Amino acid sequence: MNILIINGPNLNLLGKREPSIYGSQTFEDYFEELSQNYKSLNLSYYQSNHEGDILDKIHSVGFDIDGIVLNAGAFTHTSLAIADAISAVQTHVVEVHISNVFKREAVRHHSFISPVCLGSISGFGLDSYRLAIEAIIKSNK
Repeated sequence: MNILIINGPNLNLLGKREPSIYGSQTFEDYFEELSQNYKSLNLSYYQSNHEGDILDKIHSVGFDIDGIVLNAGAFTHTSLAIADAISAVQTHVVEVHISNVFKREAVRHHSFISPVCLGSISGFGLDSYRLAIEAIIKSNK
């Protein structure tokens, strides 16, 4: 099973950025843990701070892999283009957020991508990614 994790803007700063919200572990270190825990899966990881790059990645893999775990960061709340890209592809996409977006600023309470995703997981720290992987595995059975 092939699953791609896509992280959006500012998530390259995990481990440094606002550790009280996002924790002190880098995503690269967490991804290594995921890879060790899911050796039977082909996990890959992509990060970009640019909306168009995220669109291109969704387009390029969205017909060929089993699932996408997407943390679109702030694009979650602004990007109809990412929502349209998700709608255009066949693979299941699970939206994730490290923090509980509903405990944060009101602008973060709306997601343009939630309605076109298999589901949305937030508030469980980096473990949100693991939960999303489990959801993709179950949706492909």
